[in-house]
Amino acid sequence: MAPDITSPSNPRIKRLVELRERSVRDSDGVFVVEGPTAIGMAVRGGLQPLEIYFDPSTFPGGSPYQAPVVTSVSREALDRASYRGRGQGVIAVFAQFDVTLDPLDVGSDPLVLLIEGIEKPGNLGAILRTADAVGADAVIAVDPGIDPFNPNVIRSSIGAVFTVPLAVSELEEALAWLEEHRVRVVAADPAGGVDLWDADLTGPLALLIGSEHSGLTAEAWMGADLIVSIPMRGKADSLNASVSAAILAYEALRQRSVGSP
Repeated sequence: MAPDITSPSNPRIKRLVELRERSVRDSDGVFVVEGPTAIGMAVRGGLQPLEIYFDPSTFPGGSPYQAPVVTSVSREALDRASYRGRGQGVIAVFAQFDVTLDPLDVGSDPLVLLIEGIEKPGNLGAILRTADAVGADAVIAVDPGIDPFNPNVIRSSIGAVFTVPLAVSELEEALAWLEEHRVRVVAADPAGGVDLWDADLTGPLALLIGSEHSGLTAEAWMGADLIVSIPMRGKADSLNASVSAAILAYEALRQRSVGSP
């Protein structure tokens, strides 16, 4: 059976390309997910695709997912629509979900990753992967300019954006929310503080990581209950933000697993 769409210049393929732009995604209230792994995690996370575009040469039995609109497309057309220029057999369009603090439910003993001034969408995706791996209860990005539906966030998270609750807010709003939920804020800063290995990372906790270039803002410093530093023995003066988040998160996981620092 011939695909429904064969031309890369088809208007619906062009629309998928346009959805790479944040202004178009936000205007339409949607975002794009590529590949069966990420789409499967989104579906298992409770999201339902609005549109599915699949390559019948990859899925000869038909679309692997259901949606109100299901369209078969040629491999050439799917490659044109793919963010990386090489399709993974299926692309889905989903409605954007709520990324405010309102729906977060972190329980009585949460572990939260609090990210300030993250420069690259790929870093946010990597932090979401870490959050999923350590069983964190939420990731809060305190940068209203960050786009959680950026294709690089979706891709680099390997689907973790659908498994870890994510919120985007102002720093002041996030700190007030954490205080209301009695969550202690421990911030990492290479300029000083308690050695990470000596810090108590048990109990309700938010780990605050700043920009790898400029560190924490003064407001973040003031809002933290404790400042810690990651031991560094080389000549570099900072770590990638996602690496710092992973080090802190796994030390917190270790301590919480044994019940003491």
